[in-house]
Amino acid sequence: MAITATLVKELRERTGSGMMECKKALQETQGDIEAAVEAMRKAGQAKADKKASRVAAEGLIVIRQAAGAAAMVEVNCETDFVTKNDDFREFAAAVAEAVLNGDPADLEALLAFITTNG
Repeated sequence: MAITATLVKELRERTGSGMMECKKALQETQGDIEAAVEAMRKAGQAKADKKASRVAAEGLIVIRQAAGAAAMVEVNCETDFVTKNDDFREFAAAVAEAVLNGDPADLEALLAFITTNG
């Protein structure tokens, strides 16, 4: 079966993946879009499993204090290049502020606080 731009577009819309990745999945499944979605899901899981074993040994420790309270947060990443990135530093500072201001009891409470408050 010929892989058309329409098929690739539909698969991209359903999966959010790149054009070439979608085209490759469609070629491997002879144009079967459902099989392509499943193949991409499995490939994505394999990639996630690979990445899960990597160590995030770099990072920042951010300390924030206010009247009568303090928070110390460690945010890790895989490379020292990321630690130098302003966005990463701002994120780490925002997490520390969330801990200080939100007073979460545990990680789940912190994640809920961050999710609902930006």
